[in-house]
Amino acid sequence: MINKIARSVADALAGIPDGATVLIGGFGTAGIPNELIEGLVEQGAKDLTVVNNNAGNGETGLAALLKAGRVRKIICSFPRQADSQVFDGLYRSGKIELELVPQGNLAERIRAAGAGIGAFFCPTGYGTQLAGNRETREIDGKQYVLEYPIHGDVALIKAERGDRWGNLVYRKAARNFGPVMAMAAKKTIATVHDIAELGTLDPETVVTPGIFVHQVVRIERVATQAGGFKKAA
Repeated sequence: MINKIARSVADALAGIPDGATVLIGGFGTAGIPNELIEGLVEQGAKDLTVVNNNAGNGETGLAALLKAGRVRKIICSFPRQADSQVFDGLYRSGKIELELVPQGNLAERIRAAGAGIGAFFCPTGYGTQLAGNRETREIDGKQYVLEYPIHGDVALIKAERGDRWGNLVYRKAARNFGPVMAMAAKKTIATVHDIAELGTLDPETVVTPGIFVHQVVRIERVATQAGGFKKAA
C-alpha cells in the first residue's frame, strides 16, 4: 500500500545531507513551508545551496536558516527587501554566495530540470553582468543567453490538501514555485493542512501528481490573536 504520509517533520527531513541543493517554495511570504524550514534548522544539515525566489524575511523561516549558518550559497531573483537584514549582513561580510537570476529565468531553469531539458536559450540578461561568460547565440536576429537547469536534491514545498499517494492541491498564490520545484528535485517533501481520503480530490484541482512527491506532512493552521485561524497565504 502506498502511503507517503510522514509521522512528523523530523521524520520527513531525516537523511538530508550536508552540501545538498534545497529548492524551497514561496514567493515573498506566500507559500513558504516554514515548518519544514524550521525542521531543517533542527535537522542540522549545513553547506546547503538554497534556491528560492527571495533570500528570507525578518528573522524567521528562510532567514532563520541563513542566520543559523547552514547555507553556503543562495540562488534567487529578489534577495533584498526592507526586512532582509540577515541576508544583507551575511552577504556584506562574505559569508554567503549569491547567484542572482531573473525571476522568469529562475522559474524556467527549475522547470527545465523537471522536464529533462538539457539547456535552453533565453534573451533575458543578454549584454548584462547577469549573462556572465555563458554562451550566447543570435536566433532570428535576436541575441540569447544559454541557461542551464537547476536540479534539486530535495524540494520543500507547501500545499493546501493532499492524499496518501502524494497528490497535491494548492491554495491561490501559495502555489507559486511549488509545482516546478516538485518536478525538479530527487525528493519532494510537502506540508498540507488537510489529508484527503484517497479518491476524493477532484483530479481537475490536482496540480502536482503524487509521482513527484515523496513525503507529505500534515501541519496545523496558524492561530490568530483573535482566537481563530488564518488560511495559509
